[in-house]
Amino acid sequence: MTTSNWLIKGATLVNEGQRFVGDLRIRDGLIAEIGQHLESLAAESIVAAEGLWLLPGMIDDQVHFREPGLTHKADIASESRACAAGGITSFMEMPNTKPPALDRVSLEAKYALAAQSSVVNYAFYMGASNDNLEAIRAIDPKATPGVKVFMGASTGNMLVDNPDVLDAIFQDTPVMIITHCEDTPMIDANLAQVRERYGDDIPAREHPFIRSRAACIKSTRLAIELARKHGTRLHVLHISTEEELELFEPGPLSGKQITAETCVHFLHFNETDYERLGFLIKCNPAIKSESDRQAIVKALADGRLDVLATDHAPHLLAEKQNHYGSAPSGIPLVQYALQTALERVFAGDLTLERVVEVVSHAPARLFDVQGRGFLRQGYAADLVLIDPQRPHLVSNSEVLSKCGWTPFDGVTLSTSIAATFVNGQQVWDGSEVNPGVRGQRLTFAR
Repeated sequence: MTTSNWLIKGATLVNEGQRFVGDLRIRDGLIAEIGQHLESLAAESIVAAEGLWLLPGMIDDQVHFREPGLTHKADIASESRACAAGGITSFMEMPNTKPPALDRVSLEAKYALAAQSSVVNYAFYMGASNDNLEAIRAIDPKATPGVKVFMGASTGNMLVDNPDVLDAIFQDTPVMIITHCEDTPMIDANLAQVRERYGDDIPAREHPFIRSRAACIKSTRLAIELARKHGTRLHVLHISTEEELELFEPGPLSGKQITAETCVHFLHFNETDYERLGFLIKCNPAIKSESDRQAIVKALADGRLDVLATDHAPHLLAEKQNHYGSAPSGIPLVQYALQTALERVFAGDLTLERVVEVVSHAPARLFDVQGRGFLRQGYAADLVLIDPQRPHLVSNSEVLSKCGWTPFDGVTLSTSIAATFVNGQQVWDGSEVNPGVRGQRLTFAR
């Protein structure tokens, strides 16, 4: 049954730094009431949620869903279903598809695709290149969460390496800039050095040397310098090094001009995992040392890092089994991202309240997402129920992403996703996705 009227009873609600046992009523897709001992109304489905955590759904500010143009790897339908199974109720998708989203027409075409097939809510970034400055200047701030600038190697015509164009983008953009920061000349030099030693048979363990920490630090410093020069609102994606953390201020998100994000794989893996997983965890920027991992977790706790996302970037298993130069970078992550983040709660590294802040509240505030990201009366009922007492043994066989694999295969996670609601409709019941649910286009209060 597809309904938008529910009463969730006896859950532990976690919201805005607090947790308490209570009930939550959903009417017509919205959170209608939060309280204790709420009475059931007519035409209302009851969810007995004693012992479960009720959180606002995760808003993932960085995914690659490959549609249009690369749908043999993934598409909006398949990846949004994986989101639903993982408690992600909204995503913001990157522009490096084929064709890339470099103008209003290509951007709106992606929204049209999502309206037909996405079971969760959606938004799409405009991309930057060396030759679409006028399209960036003409962006409608309500049409996109931001403009994505690749300050490092990327797919297609999306590396902005003309310094004059880069400066003009930072000066003239009408929306926040989102950056991928790695220095391409440094990466190319490192790759040439490693290739002299190994030829084409480069082992996965060399990836963090090739996509080096120095390349990340140099490019991140440049982005911050440009943002400060022009007073630009800047959000730096997928921080991977301890040194970069010192470039950002700790503390609450409010009032920051420059913010930073990290991703779930940087909380979980370190460079020793290349021996076991090889190119399955090859991604850009690279997973680095255990000291980097520990520093990133600490920075997420103290607010130097503001947002936790996935950088979900699926590739086929056969592609990942190629040699270094042909094995593409990227990891499928949305289905297990929230559970992986919650592992840091069980380890004592993060509080449950802080996880909710960085996966739900902070992305909503950062991007001015209208009416989502919180357990508040009148807000969209985008919710996830977590069972903290039912461990989950991950298997490739249950993966809903089209690629059909996960680096967490064989890992037991401490929690299970008991249910996911999108605009008040139950899209995940703990075992299956309801394919009839359709998410909504995110709107921005700008």
